[in-house]
This record gives sequence, structure tokens and C-alpha cells, in this order.
Amino acid sequence: MNAVVAPSRARTDWVGFQTIVLREFSRIIRIWGQTLVPPGVTATLYFIIFGSLIGSRIGSMGGYGYMQYIAPGQIIMSVITNSYGNVVSSFFGARFGKHVEELLVSPLPNWLIVLGYISGGVLRGLLVGAVVTMVALFFTHLQVAHPFVVVAAVLLTSVVFALGGFINAIFAKNFDHISWFPTFILNPLTYLGGVFYTIALLPDWARAISQVNPILYMVNSFRYGFLGVSDVDLRLAFAIMVGFAVALFGLAVGLMYKGVGIRE
Repeated sequence: MNAVVAPSRARTDWVGFQTIVLREFSRIIRIWGQTLVPPGVTATLYFIIFGSLIGSRIGSMGGYGYMQYIAPGQIIMSVITNSYGNVVSSFFGARFGKHVEELLVSPLPNWLIVLGYISGGVLRGLLVGAVVTMVALFFTHLQVAHPFVVVAAVLLTSVVFALGGFINAIFAKNFDHISWFPTFILNPLTYLGGVFYTIALLPDWARAISQVNPILYMVNSFRYGFLGVSDVDLRLAFAIMVGFAVALFGLAVGLMYKGVGIRE
């Protein structure tokens, strides 16, 4: 009997997981003018203003042209904001529209519900990252020194911020609350995370402060995958990303089990 029930439950879980992911993917594609086009336009403006106009006066950085140096940072910055934004808006919309209750009464385990939404966030992050990469290729040459590092860094970064968006959506009481975190925390940390500069240029006190910024490690690990240069120890960077991913996933699942923001 158990041998029959187990495969049936596994199939049910797989279908439920697929449904969440496909719904998220269709949402991204359906409103592509809002999800994929704006990051490409923003990246183009960054490359024109920071890369062409300002970069021509800065010269080389880290042994590379300024445009080439900031390109990986631009890509991972777009992955961060879109992985986060997709999940926080989607899950809060499900809470606001009350259709999250359909998931809660389904046989899907909470960890699989979380994983489904996170997968949607990762999909959007990767799609936007691909768009920004294509934009970058119009302005500079991108080499890939360490492909495995590029893939691992972008996936872990996307997972971490998709989980952050999920947790923000759980605690948010209204639509204003889902914009508070990116405005006052995420954006400052991103811009101060070494996207446009190497921390070697900073004075000692500013460099020490920068080293407690987790986004610094994500940006530099991704940049190392492309250019082979980094301001941080790669082993520490991946340890931080894995640690955040595990901790945030555990927190998200725990909050779901407790019904925080859902069954209140």
C-alpha cells in the first residue's frame, strides 16, 4: 500500500510544483514589457552614462577597461533586483487576492510552495540577466574565465534575493511595505557593493565597512567568473551565499508553517 501511495504523492507534488513555476513563467512572459524591457533600457543608460561618459575619464580598473569591469556588476545587479521583485510582488499579490489559500488547502508541502515561488524568481532573474548581458555585448567584450563560477554565483545570488522577496511578501501589510526594503536597504547595499568600483580605491575605514555588505561578495564572485579578478576571497563569498540561501529558506518555510501573514 505504501509503495502505491508514495509515487502518487510524489506525482501530485511534482504537478503542483510545475503549476506554480509555469504560472510564474507565464506571468513574466505575458507582461514582458514590464518585466524584461525596463531592465534592458536601464542597463543601456548605465552603460552610456557610467561606461562611456564617465568611464572614458576613469580609465582602466582592476586591469580592465572600465566598461568591461562594470559589466558583470550590471548583470548581477539586475538579477538581484528582478529575482527579489518578482517573488515579492507575486506572493504578496496572492495574499492580497486571497488565492494563496488555495495553495494552503492543497496537499502541497510548504517547502515545495516556497520552492515554486523561488524558482519563478530565479527564472525572471536569469531572463533579465540574459537581456542585460546582450545589452552589455553592444558596449564591451565579455570573456568568461570561469564558467562554473559564473553559473554558481548567479544561481545562488538569485535564490538568496528571491527568498528575501518571499519573506518580505509574508510580512508586508500593504503595497507600500513591499517597496520599503528595496528602497532603503536593497538599493543602497547594491550600489555600495562594488558594482561600479573596486574597494581597493576606498580608504581603510570604508573598505572595512564594505566587507560586511553581503552584496559585495556576490558581485565580486560573479565578476571573478568573467574576468578572473575579485576584491574578496572566493571561498568566503560562496560560503556567505550558501549560508544565506539555507538560512532564508529555513526561515521562509518556518513562517509558512506558522501561518505568519497568511492565517492571521
